[in-house]
Amino acid sequence: MRSTAADRAATPGCEEAGQEAPGQKAGGPGEQGPDARPPVFLAPAGDLAGDVIVLSGPEGRHGATVRRLAPGERADVTDGAGNLAECVVTQAGDGVLHLAVRSRRVQPPADPAVVVVQALPKGDRGPLAVELMTEAGVDVIVPWAAQRCVTQWHGERGERALARWRATAREAAKQARRARFPEVAGLASTQDVIRAVGSAALAVLLDPGAPSALSALPMPSSGDLVAIVGPEGGLSPAETAALTGAGAVAAHLGPTVLRTSTAGLVAATVMLSRADRW
Repeated sequence: MRSTAADRAATPGCEEAGQEAPGQKAGGPGEQGPDARPPVFLAPAGDLAGDVIVLSGPEGRHGATVRRLAPGERADVTDGAGNLAECVVTQAGDGVLHLAVRSRRVQPPADPAVVVVQALPKGDRGPLAVELMTEAGVDVIVPWAAQRCVTQWHGERGERALARWRATAREAAKQARRARFPEVAGLASTQDVIRAVGSAALAVLLDPGAPSALSALPMPSSGDLVAIVGPEGGLSPAETAALTGAGAVAAHLGPTVLRTSTAGLVAATVMLSRADRW
């Protein structure tokens, strides 16, 4: 299921990857405005090794044309795997950004790691869930074909849907100024989820009718913290029995019933705060 164990722009109607208000700059030297952290761009790991990084293509256009970064402004470049170069713009124009590397740092993998197994929501609610969880700091997102999911991923449609989830996570991670991007795993079966439960330090099956609250559960200080989010129609009795039988603990998120697209975010915030990740 996995290979290894979000701050929005302040201008209404403008998005990080699209339009930006004229004159709005992010991360200039000494700036302490609402978007004071430098923007983050994505580049291959090999490009981070030199003293100068040149961004072209979509990343270069984003920096030079959309954000209109100018010489002297700060920007960070990451490979998405924890390696980050802190840079200053030296040239910008025609969709190309030249950056001088000032320093480098490495963000190690998080421990404990927060993993959300997300049953496939309908329509755009899947990418929405991915965006929110990425901004919050979730480390691994696992799409799950639960029995009662209305949406099903098959063939090319499934490949396109997974690619969209991964693209959403990538853009949300840049927006959130993350050096280590979340892993969006391939589509998981219930048997895959059962195996993940067995290897987790804590696996929680989110259930509005559970007697215990997630906030009241003891939180391990190391390992994988797995939150399992079912579909809108709930889990089948067989799925519930299999997951709890593998060691998952049923827990609720409060007095209200959340949609599947928001339950993962709420569960992750509880886990991140209880595990001293925030």
